[in-house]
Amino acid sequence: MFSYSTSGASLFLMPHILLKTGIGVQSLALQAAFCGVIGFFTFLTPVLLHLITKGYVVRLYHNADRDTYTAITYSVLLMEKRTIFHQKQVRIPAVSKMFTTFYADKTGLLVNPDMFPIPHDYNHLMGYDKPFTFHAEDTERPDQS
Repeated sequence: MFSYSTSGASLFLMPHILLKTGIGVQSLALQAAFCGVIGFFTFLTPVLLHLITKGYVVRLYHNADRDTYTAITYSVLLMEKRTIFHQKQVRIPAVSKMFTTFYADKTGLLVNPDMFPIPHDYNHLMGYDKPFTFHAEDTERPDQS
């Protein structure tokens, strides 16, 4: 929200800045260069912030009866977007990614483990409550669950 408000404020103040600094009466090339630089950062900042944070989960709901999760994220227009997935669809990346905790199908999602009031819920989501062994041949065998 802050990014959108600063972009709107810069668009609102641009004509005032052009007239008060004298750039408005100078050459057209200088005006175009100034507006291009300011416009580039005005429109690029919200887009870059969205690309970085589009998978951040604002709220996460768990339906224990069906063992499904509903993750709430924000779209580029700040509308809530729901992603419904089953715990079996959760895949943890082999290499830790900066903005991805796990993949639900092909959607990368970022959750904060500290926001879970009951730690077991996070462990169940990530599949840490499943039995495991340290034998190498078990990792090559397909999952039977």
